[in-house]
Amino acid sequence: MISFQKAERAKSKARVAIIGPSGSGKTLSALFLAFGIAGSWDNVALIDTEHERGRFYANHDIFGVGAFFYASMAPPYTPDKYIDYVRSAAKTVGEDGVVIVDSFSHAWDNEGGVLDIKSEIAQQRGKNDYTAWADAGKIQNNLVNTLLSVPCHTIITMRVKTAYAMEVNERGKTVPVKIGLAPVQRENTEYEFDIVFQLSRDHTASLSKDTTFLDSWSGVITPELGRQLGDWLSQGAQLERCADCGRVIVGDSKRTAEQLIAGTRKAYGRQLCVPCAVAENQRVKNNAAEAVSE
Repeated sequence: MISFQKAERAKSKARVAIIGPSGSGKTLSALFLAFGIAGSWDNVALIDTEHERGRFYANHDIFGVGAFFYASMAPPYTPDKYIDYVRSAAKTVGEDGVVIVDSFSHAWDNEGGVLDIKSEIAQQRGKNDYTAWADAGKIQNNLVNTLLSVPCHTIITMRVKTAYAMEVNERGKTVPVKIGLAPVQRENTEYEFDIVFQLSRDHTASLSKDTTFLDSWSGVITPELGRQLGDWLSQGAQLERCADCGRVIVGDSKRTAEQLIAGTRKAYGRQLCVPCAVAENQRVKNNAAEAVSE
């Protein structure tokens, strides 16, 4: 007979996917989030399949990025090579560190990726495009399971199949705007991760999946967001919630969560998240304007 026990919160590792079109800020967002989780650039390792573009961010004073560990991966982008790189990176940063795979899309549709492997299998005697997926699928599953099982935090980025839509800008002109579609990876790969951020071209992130405390959070990914996530995962911390909407209070690029709580308590008599604080501030201004007009 299988024995069941009462479930309890336990320490866990971040398993995060960041998805977005070209230029949306996937690499920098991953670095910010990783630094916040790890607390030090010495505990962050980036695996770069993007022709060494990840180097551009090292020791970047404007962005506030330090010297992280780095390795460039050249083609072919085979699953076995990904596994070797990820395991080596995990050993480099330790259990409290973060491994960034930038990007995971190359393991699917680039040279040596799973689609190439599937095509090679299909050409074998007694195989075809349909039956080849059984073998290729096992290779893909092993790769994903390895990423999810390393003893440290993991962040992957994925490209998206992009398309353009015509939208009217602030000047009233119709212009093409780049929009993101499905991630370049096997269908439903994003469901394997605990948190999935969708980045837009203006670097704003929204959540398509979350199993932590972020609820319906949206905004720019910052180290402060990573710090709160790391605290929640490692300590099981009960995070403070907004008195108005009930959502967890998340800091932004200007203030930590603690500073936001202290400031809103002083100004409004209760702790508020950023959207509710903005709304309350506007309400106070409107009331003051009405009082003057009377």
